[in-house]
Amino acid sequence: MKLTVGPRSAGFILAICIVLFTTVMPCLAQQASERELKQANNPLANFKAFNVHNYWIPELYGLPDESANRTWLRFVVPVDRWIIRASAPLPTVPTAEADSKSGLGDINAFAAYLLTDPSKPRQFGVGPLLVAPTATDDALGSGKWQGGAAAVLFDATSPQIQWGGLLTWQGSFAGDDDREDTSLLVAQPFAMFQLGKGTYLRSAASWTFDLENDDYNVPIGFGIGKILKVDKTVFNIFVEPQFTVLHRGVGQPALQIFAGLNMQFTK
Repeated sequence: MKLTVGPRSAGFILAICIVLFTTVMPCLAQQASERELKQANNPLANFKAFNVHNYWIPELYGLPDESANRTWLRFVVPVDRWIIRASAPLPTVPTAEADSKSGLGDINAFAAYLLTDPSKPRQFGVGPLLVAPTATDDALGSGKWQGGAAAVLFDATSPQIQWGGLLTWQGSFAGDDDREDTSLLVAQPFAMFQLGKGTYLRSAASWTFDLENDDYNVPIGFGIGKILKVDKTVFNIFVEPQFTVLHRGVGQPALQIFAGLNMQFTK
């Protein structure tokens, strides 16, 4: 069975989420606490979570009339002082042989150990990262086992502004000998500004540096989000256009629309 995930399907899913958030959800929702509002965007929050993130890329440098899309399914599980996050990508990318390829990409996971007190508003964690060559097509993955590390910082000392960052590095150590080696550094600084009643402004673009090929992509994002709580689940929906300000290499995104739905299952 061919798996197709593209701008149309992603836009359809996002439209359904927007309709639910503007019609049905407010009728069922209760007011989230100040702590829940601050923790809704915390990658180190001590809650189980499931997130659906989508990047629609309507324009690629060096590839006129081509577009791409990448959906991420992310699972977060806390175990004592460890925060374990596994991510499964579902990309659609242009290829020379066909219009595009869609399917499963390389699944990755990292485990961040909290070096700070989990009850404090400022948290910092570090730990190992592993990428498995699970892609269903060569165009969708590296064909390499990759290992590395992740570091996460989240500061919620202010009730109005939360900020932090995620830094990861991964490099190949095994896999298909005919495929290129990998060395990838990704930095994601982020900031959220609370407007009140669960609405917030956000910026959380990821800066990608391909150290093996000296390519890079540095976007800046500006978006808006809404947080609602239904029973024991905190829902966080957002959309964030991201504009590239620095880049090198063919196929880098010129513009991408980052949209997502985060669900934290509070205790």
